[in-house]
Amino acid sequence: MLNNLSNYFLKNRKRSALIFSSLVFFFFSLCFLPGQTKLANTYSSGLGAPDTHFLYTPADLYRMAEVYGREGRTAYVKARWTFDLAFPIIYTSFLTIALSWFEERVLPVGSEWRTANVLPLFAMLFDLLENSCTTLVFIHYPAPSTLFCMAAPFFTLVKWVCVGSSFLLLVLFMIGSLFVRYLENH
Repeated sequence: MLNNLSNYFLKNRKRSALIFSSLVFFFFSLCFLPGQTKLANTYSSGLGAPDTHFLYTPADLYRMAEVYGREGRTAYVKARWTFDLAFPIIYTSFLTIALSWFEERVLPVGSEWRTANVLPLFAMLFDLLENSCTTLVFIHYPAPSTLFCMAAPFFTLVKWVCVGSSFLLLVLFMIGSLFVRYLENH
């Protein structure tokens, strides 16, 4: 299944899609992320949002829900299902298209690494799972949400590993692409 999905992305990659997804990703990151970060810091007294941390504990999440207060928790839940629903789609589109574009230039057909372009889909999946858990904790606060408090940090960690690995692979494929181009011209 992953091979089929990867092949679909590879066959349907277009320069225009790469340019468009790059512009949308950078525009969204520059124009909307700073405002969301500022809003989270306002409500969290500097703790930030759970999804901006690489590691946190269930107790940390519950403490964040407390510090946010009623108004902050409401704003947090709203942001998770508006802004933070759009952003995973945007970064996943950008990373999937960009990885497909560059891995086609660097990796030989049949390479096991040719499925790297589906890694961002896992990042999006775990981002949405993280959002589900953290919002349920915030909605149900002060009632304990033990299962969601325990699952959220795991989903966050896996999300960040997938996002970070996707960007690392993209940089490596871009460098590899430059190297291949250099070798072809010399």
